[in-house]
Amino acid sequence: MNLLVVPAPVPVAHTVVAVPVQNPEPPPGQGEEFGKASPVALVVIIMLALATIVLIRSMSKRIRRLPSSFERSDEPGAGGDAADAGGGRD
Repeated sequence: MNLLVVPAPVPVAHTVVAVPVQNPEPPPGQGEEFGKASPVALVVIIMLALATIVLIRSMSKRIRRLPSSFERSDEPGAGGDAADAGGGRD
């Protein structure tokens, strides 16, 4: 003998979902072009890149001119103390 069990009907709840407007009005004082890049920004970025390249080249030249070591020499005409070279401040 087969028993057929039928479940009692269950009420289905309806869900309401609020979807925001896709294209809201911009705030006052800001048009639709607000926040987008302009050609001026490209010029500024290129100028910053050029300044960085110039500074890197200048620093590389200065680093190449440094002596291989900064060991102190005891010879009289070799420079002496840092105070004699103008490095000390009082």
